[in-house]
Amino acid sequence: MKRIGRIVIGVTVLAVLAGGGVWYAKQRAAQDPEQRYKLAVAEKGDVTQTVSANGTLNPVVLISVGTQVSGTVRKLYVDFNDKVKKGQALLELDDALVSATEKQSAANVVNAQAALELAEANAARMKTLFAQEYVSRQEYDQSTQALKSARAQLALARAQNERDRANVNFTVIRSPVDGVVIDRVVDIGQTVAASFQTPTLIKIAQDLSEMRIDTSFAEADIGNIREGQQARFTVDAFPNRSFLGEVQQIRLNPTNQQNVVTYNVRINVANPEQVLLPGMTAYVNIGVQKRDGVLLVPNAALRFKPADGADKKAENGQKSPSTAAVGPGSGSGSDGGGPKAGGKGKKRDGQGGTVHVLAGGEIKPVAVQLGITDNRMTEIVGGELKEGDRVVTGENSNGSKPPSSVGMRMF
Repeated sequence: MKRIGRIVIGVTVLAVLAGGGVWYAKQRAAQDPEQRYKLAVAEKGDVTQTVSANGTLNPVVLISVGTQVSGTVRKLYVDFNDKVKKGQALLELDDALVSATEKQSAANVVNAQAALELAEANAARMKTLFAQEYVSRQEYDQSTQALKSARAQLALARAQNERDRANVNFTVIRSPVDGVVIDRVVDIGQTVAASFQTPTLIKIAQDLSEMRIDTSFAEADIGNIREGQQARFTVDAFPNRSFLGEVQQIRLNPTNQQNVVTYNVRINVANPEQVLLPGMTAYVNIGVQKRDGVLLVPNAALRFKPADGADKKAENGQKSPSTAAVGPGSGSGSDGGGPKAGGKGKKRDGQGGTVHVLAGGEIKPVAVQLGITDNRMTEIVGGELKEGDRVVTGENSNGSKPPSSVGMRMF
């Protein structure tokens, strides 16, 4: 029995030693910076700072065709997507009322013409009698006045008749330009009333081979945008395709919504294939600055903060070297995206930051001066960081926690 007990104790001791060795080897591997941290090399390259906003694609010239007279839609000659020519009939209104009014005014012209002829005859007769002194000067003047009034009445009747004939012509709605029908608001049998405001019947885009984007940029970005700058955008209909445009106008009329000031920026877009349609949402990026051959680091390196540095700060009650010099690029040690405080496409010249460089088997913080960013890489304009330095961008998941100081539990 004593021999069996010694064997059991020996086996137990060997198992404990083997487990302890494995545990120690894992802890040493976890402490190795090459395996614990994700690393990237500081290299020289090109970076472009952009500002972004969403906008809507619209035709360059969009005409809302209305009517000047009221009536019921009697005929429709065009429909959606139809190409039309200038002067082509689009629709026709019932002209019963306006035609009756035109006939009435035409009759008034005939009546005024007859009255004028009678006034002319009376005036001629009075002139002869006045010369022979058979009528007084007053009677002669009255005949002259009646003649002038008859002429004015005829001119008035003719003007009213011309207006009524124009209204008859207005019952046929014609296209003012060459273009494409993109919207039809009315149907046959619908009554339209032209009173204080002209109702819209049909919308015509003059030329869909040229489009524009109306978008709004924040006041923080508007200072970097200039007319003539190239804009690149995408649409949901073609997610894998990028389109080009050019900034045409920065409108000076600001919009203030909940204390956020934005400015409308209009971008011209060539659409020779006519694949871009009115109303599409465009995701616009405008390159405002570009630097070539500059030292770059990933934005994740600016956000990285070692976990043991935070533990030391908690233990000592003071700032650790890794956090004292961290600028606006500090944050969690995740692997993608841009610096939080830098914002989307914001200029950061003159701002400071901190990256952690692997040197001599350990990482050390290095203060740097930041330039522009493209939300993935950031330009380094000053500091001790050199090309080829290996910077930490995050921690691997299997080594993200520091080794525990608690001893291994035996049983």
